Amino acid sequence: MTTDNTDWHQHDFKKYSFPLGDIPRLHHTDPQVDELIKKKQPVVLTGSNLVGAASKWDLDYLEKNMGNGEFTVFISETDKFKFFDEKKLVEIRSVAGVHVKDRPAKEYPRPAKSTTMKIQEFARRLREWKSGDERLYLQQALNSSSGASVVQDFIRFRWDWVTAKQKLHNWGKLTYNLLLIGLEGNVTPCHYDEQENLFAQIHGHKRCILFPPEQFECLYPHPVWHPHDRQSQVDLENPDLSRFPKMTNLHGVQTVVGPGDVLYIPIYWWHHIESVKPAKYSVSLNFWYKAGPVGQVEYPIKGYQKVAIMRNVEKMLAEAMQDPEEVGTLLKTLVLGRF
Repeated sequence: MTTDNTDWHQHDFKKYSFPLGDIPRLHHTDPQVDELIKKKQPVVLTGSNLVGAASKWDLDYLEKNMGNGEFTVFISETDKFKFFDEKKLVEIRSVAGVHVKDRPAKEYPRPAKSTTMKIQEFARRLREWKSGDERLYLQQALNSSSGASVVQDFIRFRWDWVTAKQKLHNWGKLTYNLLLIGLEGNVTPCHYDEQENLFAQIHGHKRCILFPPEQFECLYPHPVWHPHDRQSQVDLENPDLSRFPKMTNLHGVQTVVGPGDVLYIPIYWWHHIESVKPAKYSVSLNFWYKAGPVGQVEYPIKGYQKVAIMRNVEKMLAEAMQDPEEVGTLLKTLVLGRF
């Protein structure tokens, strides 16, 4: 099933201070699709039937067919679900352990807490949710324990089509498929991933705002060792321009995806995702692929390659300094007044 979203501009969406163009929306057989993917440009693919077997994955169906396992659910007192990587805390203390072993471990506020619950409990709380309640967002990798019927639906996806895309564009292996079920109004704040992403919409609608890697400095990402690594420090709704002045140069592209749509989000592209009306909740599924082999580097290097270089330099310095907090000072000393 394909949704025509040509009139979505007229909806009463959140307003932002930066200009937004439109992401191209093309039938999956259009030759321009592969041209855009090759250039690492976002595009909405229609009519692919990639997850057609999951078209019945509403809350009722998933409640009955996802089994009795425990699933990862994030809970937030606000509409924002900014990811917090607990593993980064271990890495910070491991890297800084020798040099700052007597210094108390730095505490970082967690904007959303993580828990586990059965799909039946999650479904009940979603149905009973009312304004003012804590918000919920299920984010679970699909696997063999996801329920027999769901697994059978998963097997019937258009794997021939998506594997052909993987091979054509020289992506690495499929890492996993992440199932996302969230309330209308939930926001995943601006961040980027280090993988290629085919974002398939199953139920409800999502507004997707994207920014190219070249706008890295406008979005002020957290340091690589921070639990909010790969996420912007800027609140796009209420930006603090005194702290983040280059945000005034920000500009992006957007679209709204509905059931049957597949959005290609290129590696290192920033994306800010909102679940929007009219449905009370949305269901989406990510197909994440590792980056392919680098091969021969062409110059000038691309924006996403520059981001990868910066990340590697930052990681190397954190390890060499034995204290991630010293990286910023070192970089300032290296650059200010010299270049």
